[in-house]
Amino acid sequence: MAQANHWTVYLLRCVNDSLYCGITNNLAQRIKQHNGELKGGAKYTRANGPCALVYQESADDRSSASKREYEIKNMSRSEKMTLYNANVANE
Repeated sequence: MAQANHWTVYLLRCVNDSLYCGITNNLAQRIKQHNGELKGGAKYTRANGPCALVYQESADDRSSASKREYEIKNMSRSEKMTLYNANVANE
């Protein structure tokens, strides 16, 4: 279980091939919410799911996670895919 002070910035790929970025302090639970397995989650991902985790990075606190989320949300699709591809290459 994630600690309350451990934040994650994540990128999901939905079945319609769109990308969704968010932050959480409990990634496993949040993905289940996005996919409709648990109550909660964004309307967008519930409507375009199921979604798969394609990228994640840790943040020290909610503020830095929110700032990074803002940066990623303002990236072009190709820039977001570069994050995803770099993540795949490092696995």
